[in-house]
Amino acid sequence: MSTVRIIGAPTDYGANRRGVDMGPSAIRYAGLADQLSGAGVETVDAGDLAVPRAEERDPDAEPPRDGDAKFLRETADVSRRLANSVGETLAAGDVPLALGGDHSIAIGSLVGSACDAEIGAVWFDAHADLNTPATTPSGNVHGMPLAAALGLGEFAGSDWATAPGLNPENVALVGLRSVDDAEVEVIRDHGFAAYTMSDIDERGITDVTAAAMAEASAGVDGVHVSLDLDWLDPKEAPGVGTPVRGGVTYREAHSAMEVVAETDAVRSMELVEVNPTLDQHNETAELATELAASAFGKRVL
Repeated sequence: MSTVRIIGAPTDYGANRRGVDMGPSAIRYAGLADQLSGAGVETVDAGDLAVPRAEERDPDAEPPRDGDAKFLRETADVSRRLANSVGETLAAGDVPLALGGDHSIAIGSLVGSACDAEIGAVWFDAHADLNTPATTPSGNVHGMPLAAALGLGEFAGSDWATAPGLNPENVALVGLRSVDDAEVEVIRDHGFAAYTMSDIDERGITDVTAAAMAEASAGVDGVHVSLDLDWLDPKEAPGVGTPVRGGVTYREAHSAMEVVAETDAVRSMELVEVNPTLDQHNETAELATELAASAFGKRVL
């Protein structure tokens, strides 16, 4: 396997709970490099992008807004730099693994991964992340990255958010259980493959993940895997900012990542929304490292 290059993006511009910017440090501290080494994967750590703290952009304690999106200009800056880092990593023949930070970093990951290739994306998340500044109920950009990368709504024609080689027919969402009405319309209008927790209950996690990976990888150069830790049930992953009850179990999550590895289609990946200030003994960060190792091929035997 190619070397995995770890890229930290310590941002909380897109979230509504402070502390998620410490996610990259928590994931590293939990032993990410050792877990990947245990999977037989060589790693290189590129360090963290320099991301100014929100307080430096927010002296009056009111988050700057661009329309109905908070910190959109700051998010654009981080996205551009992360996209460059991801693109350079792929050009060097390595696999980028981005560490968030909140889920808004996925914009940069997707743009970088799709800058010179046709890609699909599998979204392991409780949420669809398909809001736009016009539809968002919160103004938080971590609920918009997939819409941004697909050029939906106000993101159409964006020079920093739209991923040129991301094909809507190759987008699959897995584990949905908290979707806004406007996002439901987007899913229906665009025909994304979308699997709720009910689908997982009925079909099983391995069948659903295999179907999602098949749809995402059909006719493209590779798949971007986006893993939001709130995809898991809060009992398994308490250190997240937007927990939703009824998520996947520890074993289901590992089974899904094992299916991801078996497809040999992963082009890029990210781990997001680990918030150590909300965690218990860093267990969510530790879980993130384990799941990354499974996604890159670690097995019991």
